[in-house]
Amino acid sequence: MIRTRFAPSPTGFLHIGGARTALFSWAFARRHGGQFVLRIEDTDVARSTPEAVQAILDGMAWLDLGHDEGPFYQMQRMDRYKEVIQQMLAAGTAYYCYTTPEELDRLRDEQRARGEKPRYDGRWRPEAGKELPAPPAGVTPVVRFKNPKDGAVAWNDLVKGRIEFANDELDDLIIARGDGTPTYNFCVVVDDWDMRITHVIRGDDHVNNTPRQINILQALGAPVPEYAHLSMILGDDGQKLSKRHGAVSVMQYAEDGFLPEAVINYLARLGWSHGDDEVFSREQLVEWFDLDHITPSAAQFNTQKLLWLNAHYLKQADNARLAALVAPRLTARGVAPAATPALEAIIALYKERVQTVVELTDACESLYLAPLPSEELKAQHLTDETRPIMTDFRGRCADVEWTAAAIGALIKEVVATHGAKMPKLAMPLRLALVGQTQTPSVDALVALFDRDMVVARIDRLLGA
Repeated sequence: MIRTRFAPSPTGFLHIGGARTALFSWAFARRHGGQFVLRIEDTDVARSTPEAVQAILDGMAWLDLGHDEGPFYQMQRMDRYKEVIQQMLAAGTAYYCYTTPEELDRLRDEQRARGEKPRYDGRWRPEAGKELPAPPAGVTPVVRFKNPKDGAVAWNDLVKGRIEFANDELDDLIIARGDGTPTYNFCVVVDDWDMRITHVIRGDDHVNNTPRQINILQALGAPVPEYAHLSMILGDDGQKLSKRHGAVSVMQYAEDGFLPEAVINYLARLGWSHGDDEVFSREQLVEWFDLDHITPSAAQFNTQKLLWLNAHYLKQADNARLAALVAPRLTARGVAPAATPALEAIIALYKERVQTVVELTDACESLYLAPLPSEELKAQHLTDETRPIMTDFRGRCADVEWTAAAIGALIKEVVATHGAKMPKLAMPLRLALVGQTQTPSVDALVALFDRDMVVARIDRLLGA
């Protein structure tokens, strides 16, 4: 069975790059009827926080990327890591190293001075016929992995193709610090082994870790998973995505009024494609997803494309669902949705005209608060010509059937009576109701309000 994992470090929020990795790992497992494991790599005690863990879990939940197992926490697996290290020491695939940090610094300075690559020189590495000095007093050793010296380590990367490293380019990695705590590359190996991970899908910043991890797995006699390294995401400005260049929390997209299905659809197209399809459902993604169509080149984030997708999904969304998203935003602004106009009715009218839930909330707020138009707009649209037309319309409101169709017919009748064009009534009506001239069709807008409210707002504009 295919088993994938998403293994974030809780040193910050779940950003777009991490979310894409999670999505691809989740989609690949779902496509093949496999299992998706969530693992929290929290061994960086100084930087990992409970708040960051919760931010990751919140982001995954908002995107609805449900895991089948986990979350597993590395800090809860320390005994297992130490057990495997002892097994490796006993097997001779790891050894104690007493080189002090000061000695390592001097060694690296000397190597740089000679124009060599700075690296550990294997002075405490056990070899046949090599006599090691007595362990120095007062020095707590680290544990190093005895990396093979000869040959190469290679794998067929499912995104990048064949990748190979010469073993003599890899020094003996520290797998346990002096205080006994295991290091990142070692924990990852044991976790992937114990959790029976078959496919590791992760960012290409991990490519240099992979040969070390493969060698440790082979030393343990553990199966080596398949690897797929995803290229980086560039920001709108073409720079590497970072906090300064758009790598905000996934939950910030929720705050900014994006729907999770739009973000999922957009993330799926960041480096993966299914023909020319741009808009597709979660179910279609699972049906289509493969690793063969992931591009090895960097993907570029395009905020306008995401906004376009979000507008599409807003149009498709259920009005009641959108009302549940808008209502708390209105409350946070100190605006109480009223019975008239009904929140769902406003949403039905405006959701085709906005790109985010924030813009939808703005529209709803303008209808409830009825802001007065600017003096500039008022001077432009409430003139000696339009005042009589508005007054005539107001007087006829009492007798018209209160539907958009009937109101539309009345508007046409009134402007025809005055020999005017539609905007001469439509524009001041919009100003009276919402304080602006950009709205959906004016008959539908008027029908949102009850009759008395329309008359009252017209009177307010006319100064009656």
